Amino acid sequence: MGFKINHVHFKTPDPEQTVKWYVETLGATIVSENKPAGSMVSFRLDLHGIPMNVTGYVTGQKLEQHFGLEHVALETDDFDNLLQRLKNQGTAILEERKRPDGGRIVFFEGPERVRLEVLETTL
Repeated sequence: MGFKINHVHFKTPDPEQTVKWYVETLGATIVSENKPAGSMVSFRLDLHGIPMNVTGYVTGQKLEQHFGLEHVALETDDFDNLLQRLKNQGTAILEERKRPDGGRIVFFEGPERVRLEVLETTL
């Protein structure tokens, strides 16, 4: 089973101002900008090789949201086995859902209540 960092996610009441700070202060580049109808703008940044998502609260997410470092997200090509292992270990599963592209996501707690996300690798 292989893993790689998919993104670091920051939630903020003002995504545009936060992005401006990362671009001007740390030299991040904007990879994409998304403005779904009725939703706040969201951004994907590249911070010198570190993928970052910067958003407000995500519409439709049932899991409690907070501003700041929201979670660390990993991708896996073995989602079913990982999910079963987490459940077998008694890991606190916070939310399971599907992404718009059909891939699955699971949020869970790591040590010290660190929130982690694993995304199913999609082709």
